[in-house]
Amino acid sequence: MARFIVGIDEVGRGALAGPLVIGAAAGFWNKENKKFLKGIRDSKKLTVRQREEWFKKFKKSRLNFYTVAISNRLIDKKGLSWALKIGVGRLLKKIKQRPKLVYLDGGLKAPKIYRQKTIIRGDDKIPFISAAAIYAKVKRDKLMKKLDGKYPYGFKRHKGYGTKEHYQNIRKNGISRLHRKSFLKNLL
Repeated sequence: MARFIVGIDEVGRGALAGPLVIGAAAGFWNKENKKFLKGIRDSKKLTVRQREEWFKKFKKSRLNFYTVAISNRLIDKKGLSWALKIGVGRLLKKIKQRPKLVYLDGGLKAPKIYRQKTIIRGDDKIPFISAAAIYAKVKRDKLMKKLDGKYPYGFKRHKGYGTKEHYQNIRKNGISRLHRKSFLKNLL
């Protein structure tokens, strides 16, 4: 019998600007979904085009996708560990059906009421985690590209991560309301 499972991963953990986005892929681990997810990989090992192709395929699949974004302000106020913990809990509350098992990438943990398994490099080993990571990555990247038009930092290229260009633009323009001040203490 096919089990209803959820895969969870986050993107934007190490970014200097923008939200932390936690994504979930939920559905039954059955023949149809196994076949659909065949060949899926860690989002970091895919090109932008490959991630966007998967994202389009997701809309036609029998899987359900969810995201939760935790703002840079909350990360600064409460810390990254808090943001991850609260974000995973909020994400699981969005899923109407209770999963038999929640697969989480890396050091992520779900609330104790869920049966769960955390897997190091799970985004490269568990297809539902890979799908969640790709979905969250595309959603966050789209947001950062949109914000690029409002802020002079080059977000469409580096998506808020600490590149040479980003640091140069911070020195030139100062810290914006999108930046994680707790991550930039050495520049304040």
